[in-house]
Amino acid sequence: MDTTAWKTTADLAAFFDQAAADLPAAQQRLLQVLKIGEEFGEAAQAFIGATGTNPRKGTSHTWDDVTAEVCDVIVTSMVTLHRLGVPDPAAVFTEHLKRAAARTFAAREA
Repeated sequence: MDTTAWKTTADLAAFFDQAAADLPAAQQRLLQVLKIGEEFGEAAQAFIGATGTNPRKGTSHTWDDVTAEVCDVIVTSMVTLHRLGVPDPAAVFTEHLKRAAARTFAAREA
């Protein structure tokens, strides 16, 4: 992931920190983690809408909507790493991705 994305999400995190300055730090962290769940729910809703699997609503979303909502999940997750106070979230994410990929590829080869 390029450094611009991490810089932008750091700026967003700082903005949200300032906007929520009146809340206790623990509550800010909790709400930020819950925000990931909210965004995931919107992605799921868009998927259901794109596949037309809700009989009451039919096809209410497009695949572009699904893509946008999944991107929102990613952005929110990146912001969350910053807001949790993770030192160098880009490096932490890169290392986590390497470990996750290694586990997956090792399982494939077994």
